[in-house]
Amino acid sequence: MSRATTVNLSLQSRVQRSAMRTLARIPLDVFARKTRVNSDGERLAPEAAVVAFASRHVPGAALMNGDVNDSRVLLDQTSVALAEDFPPFAIEEDLSIPSAAGPIPATRYRVDEKGARGLIVFLHGGGFVVGSRASHDSLVRALAVGSGADVLSVDYRMAPEHVFPAAVDDCVAAFRFAVEKAADWGIDPRKIVVAGDSAGGNLSAVIAQEVRDDAVQPCLQLLIYPAVDLSTKRPSSHEFGTGLFLTSADMDFFTRTYLPSPEMLDDPRACPLKGDLTGLPPAHVVVAGFDPLRDEGLEYASALERAGVAVTLERASGMIHGFANMGLVSPIARAVVGRMADAAARAMDSVS
Repeated sequence: MSRATTVNLSLQSRVQRSAMRTLARIPLDVFARKTRVNSDGERLAPEAAVVAFASRHVPGAALMNGDVNDSRVLLDQTSVALAEDFPPFAIEEDLSIPSAAGPIPATRYRVDEKGARGLIVFLHGGGFVVGSRASHDSLVRALAVGSGADVLSVDYRMAPEHVFPAAVDDCVAAFRFAVEKAADWGIDPRKIVVAGDSAGGNLSAVIAQEVRDDAVQPCLQLLIYPAVDLSTKRPSSHEFGTGLFLTSADMDFFTRTYLPSPEMLDDPRACPLKGDLTGLPPAHVVVAGFDPLRDEGLEYASALERAGVAVTLERASGMIHGFANMGLVSPIARAVVGRMADAAARAMDSVS
């Protein structure tokens, strides 16, 4: 068992998890016609509405709660309260990835002792400020089970202690480490997917650009509601900027904390939408219908296609930001994560 991804729940979080387990057993269809409708005519899923309500009214359930350290602890706790349960894996190995800036903590997961289809290098979300291997433990397990691949989940350096480009440097180093170690793990290094949600989606997109000239590139970039342009507010950021877990205030705080100098906003390693998108690996892009980041995710998918990159796009119309971590309460989330895993598996199997 990985010690780094084990969270000891507080009494409040245990109560929250019990409440979420109860919610997961209640048919919510009766509320389906009572939830909010967005400007594109999509209706908020009832379970997403409940999570959004909790983020506004339940202590500790928002994305940011007090100072950064408190928010990190509480996000780990809340994420576990919403997470699916999985039996122990064959391998749950905590690793230390060497880099020029020092060791990078990571955990490798393998479902079955018989081997793995490939490898997913996973980068967690959290605005480059919060989030961890622990907060995303259930999501990476779901991806491992669904894809049949190992997952290497990386704890890159975060702001404010380490501002841009520390996270980029760590994530590129982690990908190159995975390429070097893959054969030792019985994996073809050409069958590596880079994946992440939100800030982790940003970092995954940046990795794809940064390693474009390496001998080995990812076989897929799996971008889950990615933040790809921190310099511009789009219509979705205004329409969904309050009351739906990720808020405009959160995004502003994350941006100025991660990118303390305005000129950093012009760097494609911070805003990959501004980078050269030609010659990149295929992408599977997932956006949520009620997410402030929805429009930039859609724009990135379109930009990749214009650059000649093969793209598949899924729009989870009734979901909010962070839904991939809500598997306990959302059948829609479980289904979409399953299709993410399928996309990763197809990309690995396409390598010849």
